[in-house]
Amino acid sequence: MKLSGYCNAICSITMLFGSITLLPGIAQAQNVSPAQIERSLSLRDNWINLTRNLMLEPQWAATGHSFHYKLSVEGGFMFYRDTVTAAKPEAAFDHQLISQALTAATGQPFNALQLPFDSFRYSDNGQQIQFYYDDQSWQCALNGTACESLTRQNQPKAFGVVRDLRTPAHNPARKSPDAAYQAQVIAHNLVVTAADGTVKYQSQDGTAAQFYDAESIRWAPDSSALLVMKVKPGTARFVSRVLSSPQDQLEPKTLTQLYPKPGDAVDIDQPVLLQLKTAKATQIDNQLFSQPYMLDNVQWQADSSRFTFRYTERGHQLARIIAVDAKTAQPKALLTERSNTFIDQWSAFYQPLQTPEQGFIWLSEQDGWAHLYWYNKDGKLNNQITKGGWRVREVLHIDEQAQQLWFAASGINAGQDPYFVHYYRINFDGSGLTALTSANANHQLSFSADRQYYIDLYSRVDLPNVAELRRASDGKLLRTLAKADISRLTQAGFKTPQPFVAKGRDGKTDIWGLIVTPQNFNPKLQYPVIENIYAGPHDSFVPKSFWPFGFHAGGDKVIGMQALADLGFVVVQIDGMGTSNRSKAFHDVAWQNLADSGFPDRILWHQAAAQQFPWYNMAAGVGIYGASAGGQSTVAALLFHPEVYTTGVAYAGCYDNRMDKISWNEQWMGYPVGPHYAASSVTEHAAKLQGQLLIINGEQDSNVDPASTMQLVNALINAGKDFDLLLVPGGEHSTGRSSGPIRYIQRRQFDFFLRHLQQQPTPDWNTLGSGQAAKAGI
Repeated sequence: MKLSGYCNAICSITMLFGSITLLPGIAQAQNVSPAQIERSLSLRDNWINLTRNLMLEPQWAATGHSFHYKLSVEGGFMFYRDTVTAAKPEAAFDHQLISQALTAATGQPFNALQLPFDSFRYSDNGQQIQFYYDDQSWQCALNGTACESLTRQNQPKAFGVVRDLRTPAHNPARKSPDAAYQAQVIAHNLVVTAADGTVKYQSQDGTAAQFYDAESIRWAPDSSALLVMKVKPGTARFVSRVLSSPQDQLEPKTLTQLYPKPGDAVDIDQPVLLQLKTAKATQIDNQLFSQPYMLDNVQWQADSSRFTFRYTERGHQLARIIAVDAKTAQPKALLTERSNTFIDQWSAFYQPLQTPEQGFIWLSEQDGWAHLYWYNKDGKLNNQITKGGWRVREVLHIDEQAQQLWFAASGINAGQDPYFVHYYRINFDGSGLTALTSANANHQLSFSADRQYYIDLYSRVDLPNVAELRRASDGKLLRTLAKADISRLTQAGFKTPQPFVAKGRDGKTDIWGLIVTPQNFNPKLQYPVIENIYAGPHDSFVPKSFWPFGFHAGGDKVIGMQALADLGFVVVQIDGMGTSNRSKAFHDVAWQNLADSGFPDRILWHQAAAQQFPWYNMAAGVGIYGASAGGQSTVAALLFHPEVYTTGVAYAGCYDNRMDKISWNEQWMGYPVGPHYAASSVTEHAAKLQGQLLIINGEQDSNVDPASTMQLVNALINAGKDFDLLLVPGGEHSTGRSSGPIRYIQRRQFDFFLRHLQQQPTPDWNTLGSGQAAKAGI
């Protein structure tokens, strides 16, 4: 039953944001004030500097036993460096000089204790640092004289499969290891010259329609041969966007982006082997890789006897490791793997071992879990290295001499959250599994270059970061580097989220999520529920580590959920079936069915929570919001499950998977494009809308074609449906970059849920004084 915002109050209580009037047993605010919303909008800024001694992103030097890290201090964060033996942390650089130089380079003001990056590396013999900021690599001199963005040299590939031919390939002369020859592409053809300038080889068949790719040249270690890709270009599909409100002129601008979509032709890479002794070039027979989505991980064997590459067939249901003999130019399939659903290339791992007799390491889900396998040089399985009802998450290091590897995994530790990452060492033959981490938490390990020492940074959503320096040989604790103090954050009202587990659609699989309640939570009251959704199959998304301050306009981290909860809601996040990092069967639910979004599991989870917690109120329906794939899922919730989800805010959704990028969508939806794409499209089913929907999109979204949003809008209009639409001039994907007015966007989301899920009036922002309106992001 929807409750009117205009009724007689039966009781009233004083909350953090002032006095509110309550209906019987319902946590519902009357006439929420601008100050209440302003406090929620400012929550991250007010809280982010209240932690002390909280370490982020420890990194070791390229050589030796020194390391550096980011640490929370009074007023923000500082970067420190230390060594294993000295135990005397000092500033990693002069923060004031770097902030001034970066301010001068970007035109954006930066505080010395609030630099806009979490990690960096030293370069130029320690005279500069390099880091990533605003989707670019930057380099700053430590003396503060200059900061500059590093121009990308390689020719970009749109979503990894279509070269952007508007940008010339990076084409320096590539010298052979013995410096006797150099190779270069000139006028689409491969040219190899000797040191004296004599032409050793020059192809004659290169054209714009089939050209030799300069960036693909790979010399054999002994300089006896080289490999180059001859490329048949794919579809040059361009998406055009209008920048309606440029800052440097009145008239709009039109921007174009190379943007291949599902079903488009991809670049076809044809390996060509040039043998220097005979100056003979051979196109490798492609029968084993005739329908490529991608050829990648090209590597020569150390003894130059062959090169190998990974072949992913179009549709992501077949993968091969191909070896090509350097003398005969004959290809051989060392491994062929097939799947009735998908082979997950987002978590793939393949590593040839440089001692030829040892073969290669391969990650596969063939037994139902992501595990490592050891094959010999001929592609015969030596043995499965890891096995059990858990998954390998990452391979960190392979020691061929000791026949050992180091890896991260989740789900091994009984009684722990199955998503917690732990680290291990194991022998190639599967013996000697040794745990390097033990604390019941989510771990992040970083090793010294010689692997003698490692830093174990671990936490949970309810356990602030702990950083320990340990010896790798036996795991002995050498010292605790940092232990976060959140006492001031707690005093300010921060509460850790509450993990909650319920059974999924099969009645036996555990579905994990988090519950965030208001700071002034009263268990005797009832709170409307809002779900923060992201159901992309490429990962899992419920936070497992402590750091709660990731934030964009969609509020997809703990602090954004808290800000919304403080307005009188319970806000949750769930990893349903179809997301990653569990079993293959758990993951396969997404196959050709992205509209599922794990909703059967999510709904059961909500119902279990409502049954266990009297304050978990689903009477008015569940609210939902999400960005990108989460935007698509948000609309799907309202269309396909209106009996549960009644109010949604959708950001930047890929509302029809035929309109979105090729790489993400073909991986989960398959190839060729068929009726199942339309079945998962919320645009195709727009007429089913029953609830209240707010659509938000940035006009300059380079991740998801903005036309996908406008096609959904068109379908809703044609179906006679009412909805709200906010288009953000200059806004990027999820409107999450500085070009978008983030506080305004977030406030619109808050307003929408207050009006439609709590049925209460919100401030009339247009009649407020300019000062109050500015505080709320107007």
